[in-house]
Amino acid sequence: MSSDYTERYIFEAEWYDKVACILKKFYLYYYPTDNTVELFDLKTKKTFLRRTKCEGIQAKDFYVGAVVTIYSRNIKITGFADENTKTKLQTKTQKTFVLLKPDIMHKMGELLRQIMTHNFHIANIKMVKLSKEQATEFCQGQESAQLPYIVNFLSSEPVLALELLGDDAIARWLKLMGPEDSDEARTIAPTSLRACYGKDNIQNAVHGSENPAEAEKELSFFFPNPKSKKKGPHNTATLNNCTCCIIKPHAVQEKLTGSIIEDIQKAGYTISAIQQFHVDSVNAEEFLEVYKGVLAEYGAMVGELQSGPCIVMEITHKDKNCDIRMDFRKLCGPMDPDIARQVRPNTLRAKYGKTKVQNAVHCSDLPEDGPLEVEYFFKILDQM
Repeated sequence: MSSDYTERYIFEAEWYDKVACILKKFYLYYYPTDNTVELFDLKTKKTFLRRTKCEGIQAKDFYVGAVVTIYSRNIKITGFADENTKTKLQTKTQKTFVLLKPDIMHKMGELLRQIMTHNFHIANIKMVKLSKEQATEFCQGQESAQLPYIVNFLSSEPVLALELLGDDAIARWLKLMGPEDSDEARTIAPTSLRACYGKDNIQNAVHGSENPAEAEKELSFFFPNPKSKKKGPHNTATLNNCTCCIIKPHAVQEKLTGSIIEDIQKAGYTISAIQQFHVDSVNAEEFLEVYKGVLAEYGAMVGELQSGPCIVMEITHKDKNCDIRMDFRKLCGPMDPDIARQVRPNTLRAKYGKTKVQNAVHCSDLPEDGPLEVEYFFKILDQM
């Protein structure tokens, strides 16, 4: 057997078994050459899952802090289990924090698409509205005479918090972002994001962490570890005249998030809340229960929703007379992407869907479902 076949990464991992109410701890082995995984139960000292191929998982999904879905179980990677894995992965994959500021939120999809084009992986995403106190805390340590203006700007409208992963992510993001002053950026880095999207040195579109320590601090501010019992800034869901849209795990995996959001925004809709969720089997069954016994694909739909991270959005429209649910369903298109491509080729499912189950997006069906589905994610699951 070649050494290639036996190359493996070993992680410390845990899974909370909701049925037994037990936190199980494992060694998670990942073999990059054939994309297989194995789980070893640390308490029983026995193999929990024999080495097996796992669909929907790639090498980039394995990093400390990640949640990987293995046979419907959301396994959290908590640490490196050996020096070899630490040496190889810690230097290779780096995480950084990025903030899309209020002045660029109307082009959120376009920015996210560009971020993915530059080979960054979006590991977490959440729209928040900062209070002045939170904006002040976030800016703590910054030396600037304009700090009061920056705080006012950051707390004026919602912002988008992102955890990005990639090779040498911090330095690459700083280069892509460009100098703080947008006018200076247009002179010395004309293709940078701040040159293309910024107005001045405050309304400059994006923020990024300067170094690994800063990234850790900023990420824990917006995405605190659940064990710390700390709560990050609250989501922005309004639950008012809204509908729900979910970018399904297969579409997230295929890096379609930016393109889908860009299409939604260009169609005139407002994304008033957005957040990434890992939906377990119990919640997936509960959320999709309305389709049980109605659609033959129900079981497969449950499997898809829990197969990896999904991105949930609250969709609204500035025209208060618009039937938001009905109109948005038209943008999504028929459930079957093949039919959508024939009759509604410009719809989201026609452009990004593969099958009736992997059809890129879920959208609310019945009039009362919109606010209820938004509430399920942003009020119930976000508090768990």
